Amino acid sequence: MPQERGPRVTLLGFTVPDDLLVEIMARDTIMPTQTHTFAWGLVRSLRAAGCPVDLLSAAPVSTWPGNRQVRFRAGRFRQDGVDGQLLPFVNLLGLKHLTRFGAAWRAGGRALRERETDVLLIHGVHSPFLWFGALRARSLGVPVVPVLTDPPGVALPTDGRLVRLLRGLDVALVRAALARCSGVIALTSALAEDFAPGRPRLVMEGIYSPDPAGDVPQEAGATRDIVYAGGLSRAYGVDRLVEAFRGLPGDDLRLLTYGRGELAEWLREQSAVDRRIAGPELLPRQELLPRLARASVLVNPRPVDQGFVRWSFPSKIIEYLGTGVPVVSTRLPGIPAEYAPWLSFAEPDTAEGLRAAIDRVLHLSAGEAAVLGAGGARFVRETRNPAVQGGRMRAFLAGLTGLGDQLTDPGSPAGAGTTVPDRVG
Repeated sequence: MPQERGPRVTLLGFTVPDDLLVEIMARDTIMPTQTHTFAWGLVRSLRAAGCPVDLLSAAPVSTWPGNRQVRFRAGRFRQDGVDGQLLPFVNLLGLKHLTRFGAAWRAGGRALRERETDVLLIHGVHSPFLWFGALRARSLGVPVVPVLTDPPGVALPTDGRLVRLLRGLDVALVRAALARCSGVIALTSALAEDFAPGRPRLVMEGIYSPDPAGDVPQEAGATRDIVYAGGLSRAYGVDRLVEAFRGLPGDDLRLLTYGRGELAEWLREQSAVDRRIAGPELLPRQELLPRLARASVLVNPRPVDQGFVRWSFPSKIIEYLGTGVPVVSTRLPGIPAEYAPWLSFAEPDTAEGLRAAIDRVLHLSAGEAAVLGAGGARFVRETRNPAVQGGRMRAFLAGLTGLGDQLTDPGSPAGAGTTVPDRVG
């Protein structure tokens, strides 16, 4: 029996085609891989739940000079059966926000009417897009639902005084826009509580995006690999991971890091000192996943004492678990309790704590490691897959639009750890 159509969604954000992402990563200082993966996970999940999706997207690039391209042009694309429209903007400080708002106002208003959009979903806390929703979409009677993946205005070490002042202003604009939204989908409860208090909310920490080619084959190697993939920075605990690794005995151990960041050159220096440490590599996802699947341990070393971790759920946790490899992680407050049986926690989150947790996993028997890895993979594949998460979003959005009155989790397996949409206020 055909599935009844869910709310028609226009997704405004940074969902760009794969070939454009490759171009961006080749010349940008940022690495928007997780943004890209999550965005397309949203699309697949909504479509799996019977919600038609149209895309309005801006290229996810850092402001000049982080990306030397100044002018980004309008365009259209189609990927995986989904139609998208690229928004033009000028990639200079200040002008970037103004021109993105103008582009969304012109193209977005027309798209909402022509596509008969039921819900405007906004990916992230980008103030130009949020205010387009708060002003233009609401004037057309279209409910606005932001997807909160990070807190607004997170300062970077390289930010100057002017940039920090502008970030503070941007936080105020984001909060004001969120107060006008119809509801929010948030990776953690803290994001919804702190930045959209009183708004209906659905807490959904992530989506398991399976490899398009199917299960990643695992191959036995001559070494036992401890692997980290993500931003190569102190903020993510990569320096602590290196310190932890150095204290582990075993000539067959190898530390592999994949990504980009300010510690990349330092890691190359460490590889020259300790032959067990490989220099960092930056790989496309289709090449990275087999590397992860061949590891003995995957590590998320992010320190817990930083202000932003209250709002954080590292997307790599889901991706790690999906490989079937045992995972070591610090105990971040944003990790739901349902994940605990499948993670080996480093406590405390120091180099010594990481070393002890990695050592415990390395000393598991082959059978014990296989059972732990397989259990984690089964957990995310059954409870965080696109069909389950799409069903949760469809129910939530239908409730906000009046197109449905049943806020349940269709298709969720019993005891899977999912929750019904949480209404506040």
